[in-house]
Amino acid sequence: MTDQDPMPSVTADTRGRVAELHEIRASVHAGPSARATEAQRAKGKLTARERIDLLLDPGSFREMEPLRRHRATGFGLEAKKPYTDGVITGWGTVHGRTVFVYAHDFRIFGGALGEAHAQKIHKIMDKAIAAGAPLVSLNDGAGARIQEGVSALAGYGGIFQRNTRASGVIPQISVMLGPCAGGAAYSPALTDFVFMVRETSQMFITGPDVVKAVTGEDITQNGLGGADVHAGTSGVSHFVYDDEESCLEEVRYLLSMLPQNNRENPPSTESADPVERRSETLLDLVPADGNRPYDMRAVLEELVDDGEFLEVHERWATNIICALSRMGGEVVGIVANQPQSLAGVLDIEASEKAARFVQMCDAFNIPIVTLLDVPGFLPGVDQEHGGIIRHGAKLLYAYCNATVPRISIVLRKAYGGAYIVMDSQSIGADLTYAWPTNEIAVMGAEGAANVIFRRQIAAAEDPEAMRQKMVKEYRAELMHPYYAAERGLVDDVIDPAETRIRLIGALAALRAKHAPLPGRKHGNQPQ
Repeated sequence: MTDQDPMPSVTADTRGRVAELHEIRASVHAGPSARATEAQRAKGKLTARERIDLLLDPGSFREMEPLRRHRATGFGLEAKKPYTDGVITGWGTVHGRTVFVYAHDFRIFGGALGEAHAQKIHKIMDKAIAAGAPLVSLNDGAGARIQEGVSALAGYGGIFQRNTRASGVIPQISVMLGPCAGGAAYSPALTDFVFMVRETSQMFITGPDVVKAVTGEDITQNGLGGADVHAGTSGVSHFVYDDEESCLEEVRYLLSMLPQNNRENPPSTESADPVERRSETLLDLVPADGNRPYDMRAVLEELVDDGEFLEVHERWATNIICALSRMGGEVVGIVANQPQSLAGVLDIEASEKAARFVQMCDAFNIPIVTLLDVPGFLPGVDQEHGGIIRHGAKLLYAYCNATVPRISIVLRKAYGGAYIVMDSQSIGADLTYAWPTNEIAVMGAEGAANVIFRRQIAAAEDPEAMRQKMVKEYRAELMHPYYAAERGLVDDVIDPAETRIRLIGALAALRAKHAPLPGRKHGNQPQ
């Protein structure tokens, strides 16, 4: 196919016209030219149609508007009117369930968005919302088509408006497979999940040349907005992979755990992992000494079906874990402190990460299990000046606003405001359990003793011996494992080996939970 195909000939009979149609379709599928395809492969990238084939079930894709062309003139555009206008749109299935998709074709106008290009995206987004099915965007575009001026910019506005209208209604997944610069980067930021591929995908508002001109900083595209930067530093990307094939396979895996829309529950599966499986390993995995670290991921592996879970934002805010998994074949969202990173404290980034995850789970009817081992909020001038109060309130708001089944388990430490924020019974958790190693208190025994018994310690002949005595007394009186249970603040103290059994039973009991919110347009959540 050339940039400017001749008008189709007028063939006398139907068979001739059908043959002509197939010829046009073949040229559309082939792409603009072999040279453009070779250039795409030279960058280590697949074509848009190859990506769609990897994402969707074989043979399920149905394309919309493959013959669409732009109508712009000027700057040479009238001589270049390729079919598709640089974006492929349509629908297919993933694991047999309908998914809508659009994919930028970088071989045509660099995937840049023009008026016709935007209208195709608007239409497929509208179809996804109306059908109540997930929308996946395969992004590989150079931004707005400069030759079309403000018409291209208005096209982005229509996309943003639809992203917002679809938020919390259908799952939206953005897969970054090439550049995404300027205003175009805001569409992925409005979606539920962002995937990126190392070396080939970048996102930034202003590119390296502008940064250097304005600030004098010299930086590469990947250094400014590459996959590792957004996965580990900015938190823009939820998942990062080394190649497109593994990235798209994980998109399929994520879709298998999400409902079609907010009116449905996530899909159930038959699990070969016994519901009544005990895990004696947990008795040795988590040290009773609250000062000794351990990997919370190992705890998750013991609790979930077959030890499999999909961690969201694995490399960002590593002091908290957010993951999707299954228990007894049912999808569940897990929020857990990670003692291996910053002792599992809550800070600004951890609060934001967990708050967004809780909101997503609540929007799509995914029950939430919270595993607590938290010594508090991270102290420090940077945290206070950075707005830890404001950001911590986001997590508190998200939990308080969630109406899905919510179960929390205190493994060890649960101190102060962090205990309350991490889905305590007082903010609406449906069921709260604790292990015999739990320490639920306003603060640690050492800090509490130093405050409460300050005068006695200072007046003692041996202040250190007195301090140790008071620490022991405080721990015995207010921090023993059954203190909260005696006051009804936890529903039961359980054998750690039975945690999976108790969780699956509780989730089954709460599956039909219905907790309507007060009538309002929307809340005014903390920013």
